[in-house]
Amino acid sequence: MTDILTNQTLRDFLTSLTAGDLNLMTGFVWFLVATALSIVGGAIGGMILAGKDLGYQLAALLGGFFGPAGVIPGIILGLIVLNALRNF
Repeated sequence: MTDILTNQTLRDFLTSLTAGDLNLMTGFVWFLVATALSIVGGAIGGMILAGKDLGYQLAALLGGFFGPAGVIPGIILGLIVLNALRNF
């Protein structure tokens, strides 16, 4: 565990991630975090909206599948806009 924490490459990556630098690796990490949060949000929303009608497990499953459908294009567009604004 101490080897992971003292690894210079990982330390540089975490520093750039927390500093807000947007490169290919940090963009990919933020994309994965946002996708995971959209899956959780979709599952919760599905349970709230259709839990009684479909059953809570099926509603959560469908919400988890369809939650990222609208979020992923927004994430990609947002990362492109942030990258463009950073270059000006």
